[in-house]
This record gives sequence, structure tokens and C-alpha cells, in this order.
Amino acid sequence: MKSSPIIIAIFLTVAALTSGCANTDSRSVSSSSSYSSVAYGVIDAIETTRGSSGGMGAGAVIGGVVGGVLGHQVGSGTGQDVATVAGAVGGAVVGHQIEKSNKQQDEYRIRVRLENGGYQTVTQQTINDLRVGDRVRIENDRISRY
Repeated sequence: MKSSPIIIAIFLTVAALTSGCANTDSRSVSSSSSYSSVAYGVIDAIETTRGSSGGMGAGAVIGGVVGGVLGHQVGSGTGQDVATVAGAVGGAVVGHQIEKSNKQQDEYRIRVRLENGGYQTVTQQTINDLRVGDRVRIENDRISRY
């Protein structure tokens, strides 16, 4: 039965594509007992950017499965196996792009002039009621008015 190499190829493709879902954030998680950096300053500029979510999700997996099934319908023998793998990879790429374009959202890049004369830029999803000229506190890469 030739379906087992195809299933293995699809499984390996999906596993490789979903491995991008792993958390690669190297920042350490802070607890209440650990040192936490706090800075104070004044907002110098706020700029809106178009952000996107990282990693691969359901779009890549669903696209890979659909592409693999459609690719399996083409040809016979070795050509069918190649078409199945190519369909799975192509479908995963297309599914990931579709998912990524649907998940884009605005992010805010906030530049703060610190009390020590330096500058720090923080990107966050919301700005709430922050405005240029507000005195702010930066803690754990989050800005809040004080």
C-alpha cells in the first residue's frame, strides 16, 4: 500500500511547518521577587504601525492538509507522491499567508525621552489615553501614565 509513505511525508511536512509555533522569546519571565527595570520620562512621539502576529497556526496546518489531498489527486506512482508533498508544502505556505494577513492589527511605537536624557522606544498593542507630552513610567516594556 502506497499511502503510508504519503502519510509520513504529510506528517513530516506539517510537523516542520508547525515547529515555528514554538515560543522563541528570549526575555525572561519576571516574578515579584526578581529585579524589574523601571524608567520614567515624557512621551516624545507616537507612531502607528501595522503589526502582525508571529508563528504558524491553523492556517498553515489546514492549508497543508488540503494541499496534500489535492496534490494526491494528480498523477500516479512516484509522481503522485511528489505532487502530494508539493501540494502539502504549497498549501501550508498559502494557508499561513492568508492567516497572517487576517491577523494583522495596528501597533503603536512610542518613543519616550527618559529623565536621564536618553530615549527608549516601546511597541505595544494599545495606547489607551496616552498622548505626546505625557509623563510616563516604563516597566517590563509597557508604558503607563503616572
